[in-house]
Amino acid sequence: MRTVPWWGVASAVVAPCALISGWSIAADLQPGSFDAVSRSISTLAAYGATDRWVMTLALIVVSGCNAITGLALLPAARNGRILLVAGGIFGLIVAVSPQPMDGSSLRHEIAAGLSCASMTAWPLFGIRRESWAPLGLRPGPSAWATGIVAVILAWFCTEVVTGGDMIGLAERTLTGAQTVWVLVVVLTVAGATWRGPAIRQAVPVPASQAAESGSGAAGGESAGSGAAGSGSARSRRGP
Repeated sequence: MRTVPWWGVASAVVAPCALISGWSIAADLQPGSFDAVSRSISTLAAYGATDRWVMTLALIVVSGCNAITGLALLPAARNGRILLVAGGIFGLIVAVSPQPMDGSSLRHEIAAGLSCASMTAWPLFGIRRESWAPLGLRPGPSAWATGIVAVILAWFCTEVVTGGDMIGLAERTLTGAQTVWVLVVVLTVAGATWRGPAIRQAVPVPASQAAESGSGAAGGESAGSGAAGSGSARSRRGP
């Protein structure tokens, strides 16, 4: 089974750390009290936000890491990897398309929608049905992951459309779940790869196979002894 190179594991670990630390630090830098439940992540990187570069940089790092992990996640099915890379690329477009102080940016919203859709759907398209498939790439966990994230996405869309008071909480739950699941998949792949040699060494040899091997070895030894005896007899019958 293919494994995930070290730089793919590193990018999967960095992504959720950068996301959570980014929105936490950026919120602390805002004047007054920033309500993370009702205000979205995008407002921290919007024009007019205090030190908006902090959240912008965090979004760039997270999106870049998702794209890198998609390239590194070799055991996943190709379509799933493509969607994961696409989610990272669309996230980069979101980062470089900040919202204005008033109103909204169409490019920002389209890129954000495509990124969310890609990051939600990729586990379903990355499924592997082979016997060696790690836990994170099996049909059951992948379907559950996509289903749960899809429900959170529906909640976020409802908050946006209705102008709800929990837009920020829904968005943070959505992006956090998407990013953390990528890490879970990578860790299960890495764990299965590390356990592979140990499992193969620990598998006992069946008794019947061992008996057959022993009989074969004994037969070989007997044949060798017989050949040696015949050779000795021939040497004694010589002139």
